[in-house]
Amino acid sequence: MTANAPSLGWLGIIRLGLVQAALGAVVVMTTSVMNRVMVVELALPALLPGALVAWHYLVQVLRPRLGHGSDIGGRRTPWIIGGMALLALGGVGAAISVALMAHHLWSGIVLAVLSFTALGLGVGAAGTSLLVLLSNRVAIERRPAAATIVWLMMFAGFVITTIGAGSLLAPYGPSRLIEVTALVAGLALLIAALAVRGMEGGAAPITIHGTETSFLKGLREVWRERQSRRFALFVFAAMLAYSAQELILDPFAGAVMALTPGQSTQLSGVQHGGALLGMILVALASQALRNRAGLARFAQMRLWTMGGCAASAIAALLLAASAFSGPILPLRQTVFALGIANGAFSVAAIGAMMQMVAHGTAGREGVRMGIWGAAQAVAFGCGGLCATALSDAAHLLLTSQAQAYGVVFAAEACAFLFAATLAAQVFRPLQSASAPRGAWPAPT
Repeated sequence: MTANAPSLGWLGIIRLGLVQAALGAVVVMTTSVMNRVMVVELALPALLPGALVAWHYLVQVLRPRLGHGSDIGGRRTPWIIGGMALLALGGVGAAISVALMAHHLWSGIVLAVLSFTALGLGVGAAGTSLLVLLSNRVAIERRPAAATIVWLMMFAGFVITTIGAGSLLAPYGPSRLIEVTALVAGLALLIAALAVRGMEGGAAPITIHGTETSFLKGLREVWRERQSRRFALFVFAAMLAYSAQELILDPFAGAVMALTPGQSTQLSGVQHGGALLGMILVALASQALRNRAGLARFAQMRLWTMGGCAASAIAALLLAASAFSGPILPLRQTVFALGIANGAFSVAAIGAMMQMVAHGTAGREGVRMGIWGAAQAVAFGCGGLCATALSDAAHLLLTSQAQAYGVVFAAEACAFLFAATLAAQVFRPLQSASAPRGAWPAPT
């Protein structure tokens, strides 16, 4: 896309990180604030916000098609800004729908479904093109650190938005929720537009296989690439295990370890703190070895990804063992170790995604990134559902509540081990291929 453009410096990477922070700011208003309002203030079943969030993930199966659109146009910026505009519209619509539910429940639900559809499409369009733009503009030795910066800024967007919106929402009222959401959405759109401005320069449209611009043909081409398929499966397995623990850890801490709600919430903070530390450690280690040859960088990427998944499996097994026979290690330390391992493999996988997107059929970066993004979104949508369903089934079949949770953690550990095995297969050809675009083995 921008073959002649110089690589981005740290300031440019931070600018693109602001787009991810803006994206996260709008999303967290729906998954956190509006989730609570529906359940607490409106006394609606928790299934409703859960289903809406799952729907916004399901909509993101369209990521490959959205990525293909940016491939055809040859520019990612319009898709990022357009996606952010749709995301902002969906966020404000979701706030209006919550206010409407208080008086006209079904009308509010219909508007909420439409709004969360816009949210999913906006995240898919902006997020996919942003990652492709980062991959094209960031030098290979900086990609792990760039992935860490972008994801840390997304977390920062979560934190700043929840704290700022929380103070502005006092005292709460439906109209105030709409006003605050509109403010957050408007600022997010403005920040994203300014951050991405000029990042592509005067990029020319891409020609894909002469005049061939069929999405289905592009999708088939990418799916025939063995490494792309394997990486999509790896992303799904790893993110399924990663997201499965989100809805299980707090109930396990309360029901089995007798922690209070406040203590279990702190435990989630310990896990997220460990994840941030794991991301930072990978970024620092990658920068320390940045002058190594391409072969070493790929081997390093493989090591972090496999090691992080394997370490996550060990931590999950320790939690399972503590459910069956009592804590082997203190709970906080085990959860912190799980967070570090999760953060390490997550940022390594994101760095790998940025590296691998340019390998394969030329001009299909958006489709390729879209397939991986869709795998991640579907995994996140299914993770909590699968974990809670397995937990309910285990509670019915087993007499001990602790053992039921232990079964879920053991299943999570198996998923992490499966992901580690897939990572070994995905990265095998890269160890002998620090080669340019299209130099991978022929698709099979």
